Amino acid sequence: MKKKIIALSSVFVIFVTYFFINYFIENKKENMLVSGTINKKINPIGRLVGLKMYTRGVLVIGMSEIDGADGKTYKPYEGTDIKEGDFIRKINGVEINNTDELTTIVNSSNGNEIEITAEKEETTYTCKIKPVKTRDGNYMLGLWIRDAACGIGTLTYYDKSTKSFGTLGHGLIDVDTGKILNIKNGEIVTSKIVSIVKAEKDKTGEIRGIIDDGIVIGNIEKNSKIGVYGKIANENYINEISLPEVSVASRKEIKEGKAKIICQLENDEEPKEYNIEIKKVYKSNSKNNKSMLIKVTDKNLIDKTGGIIPGMSGTPIIQNGKFIGAITNVLVKNPEYGYAIFADLMLQ
Repeated sequence: MKKKIIALSSVFVIFVTYFFINYFIENKKENMLVSGTINKKINPIGRLVGLKMYTRGVLVIGMSEIDGADGKTYKPYEGTDIKEGDFIRKINGVEINNTDELTTIVNSSNGNEIEITAEKEETTYTCKIKPVKTRDGNYMLGLWIRDAACGIGTLTYYDKSTKSFGTLGHGLIDVDTGKILNIKNGEIVTSKIVSIVKAEKDKTGEIRGIIDDGIVIGNIEKNSKIGVYGKIANENYINEISLPEVSVASRKEIKEGKAKIICQLENDEEPKEYNIEIKKVYKSNSKNNKSMLIKVTDKNLIDKTGGIIPGMSGTPIIQNGKFIGAITNVLVKNPEYGYAIFADLMLQ
């Protein structure tokens, strides 16, 4: 009986210790995020921008059989570790920056075995593969690859003190692999709205835009799960479009209730304020970008978009005159609802 009591006591002590250690760690994280926003000021933007990103190496987005010059079909990638979503970084020790460089090296192999260095979820590996000669005389690996991606979103803020920007509130994801792009660099550019597809229940709408001939606003340095970040390159332009500076709120200051978002829905109009309601604040959440549950309450916005739609990611949220976060996700079953990320988390 004593042994059972001692064992149960030990379990209880371990549980209590584990609880307090985790509470201390999470509380410390939150305090660090909060302290990082004290006296911090940013300029909200709320304008649609284009994002151009160039990958670190080339991204494998698919695989297919090859019809060889001999009339047979081949799968050169079989037996290797290469999978969709991997990044090819080097061939025979030579760094690969784009698809043209990879194609040139593969063609110059004359069918001899080559060594590929690739990355799979931050793990580097090497494998050997033999290119196959096709009917048109070129050599191929049977891999579909890409070295760039683009998209549109709403530019969230400009930080004059660091000449930096943040946007989206989530990472730019490759449409084929569903993974966040591992980028080398990129640009944010001006864009034009072509049309708005209104959202309905169980049907996602979208802002359709083009970025051709866009003016470069800034250079992208990081594509992360909580946003896209970089430095402003065109200060004259950003100063023209920046809204008046506001303080950054800590998550402790955010309250359930009324707030406003700032977004652009017409090319010839300045970004406008629209009413929303903060329905729930998940103050202890520092793990993802679903920090707040929000609802669009502005009839004008609902009439135009149906609620929250793709393209509005990164839309800044203001409450009591302070920047509290940005829109990140929509609830497809009811597009009037969505999620937003805390300002302190986005600015960490």
